[in-house]
Amino acid sequence: MPREDSTRLSQTISGLKASEQAMYLYERIERVESRKEPQDIQPAEVAVSRVIPAGTGIDHISLGLDGHPADSAKYRSDLEKLVKSLEWALETGHDQKEAYEKVEKKIRQRDELIDDTRDAFIFTFVGREMRAGRPLLKYRMDPNPAFKPLNRSAALFSRVKGYIWIDEETSQMARVEGQVIQDISFGLFLGKIYKGSSFMQERYEMAPGLWLPTFSEYDFDGRKFFSSISIHEKTFYSHYRRVGPPSETLPIIRAELARLGASSMNAQGTDP
Repeated sequence: MPREDSTRLSQTISGLKASEQAMYLYERIERVESRKEPQDIQPAEVAVSRVIPAGTGIDHISLGLDGHPADSAKYRSDLEKLVKSLEWALETGHDQKEAYEKVEKKIRQRDELIDDTRDAFIFTFVGREMRAGRPLLKYRMDPNPAFKPLNRSAALFSRVKGYIWIDEETSQMARVEGQVIQDISFGLFLGKIYKGSSFMQERYEMAPGLWLPTFSEYDFDGRKFFSSISIHEKTFYSHYRRVGPPSETLPIIRAELARLGASSMNAQGTDP
């Protein structure tokens, strides 16, 4: 790979790791559409949720299909539960320490996996494409036969090929597409993802220098134990807002609850 492309790829990898960590600091709305078959126009099921980082995990609060609370009482109850989770996350006990260590381990493993992509694939420049007025550099990704994975997760790269689009100005990943080229076993070989399954993701700049997912699509077919599995999901991400760690998120949610309480009292006061 030319030195210029190698340097750009290093910047892309750094940006990806930063965006993964940011998902624990930014709230968003996620709309998940599930289909029985990938070609189905209408989804069989739609779930919309407000996704809020809670320090030791990610909280999902259900919304209506329009992206607004469908049940005000339940929505308030969910926020109150979130407040308790944030308060718990701010304590300094043994349980909290273990919970944070699990999150840190998950992020570390994710970062290592992203780092592995540099050696796991051979990147070949294909050409330039325009998206929303910005030039993207397209690269083909082929499994690198010389790659020696150190764990089972990294070993999966040898069974995937695809394309990656990198924003020319910022070197951030704008899009990725992948296809399974060999069956992938999981769960001590009790499950399998079949060859031909595919995935893709689109990313845009949501804050200066920070590119986050706006759309993902997964089309996986396989089996688990002795049953067939079929996952055909489209996820739309929107309304990103930085809420920070629990120490910053907690006052934000408390203030929202206070406003909801005031609105409820005002509404009651106007009843005839």
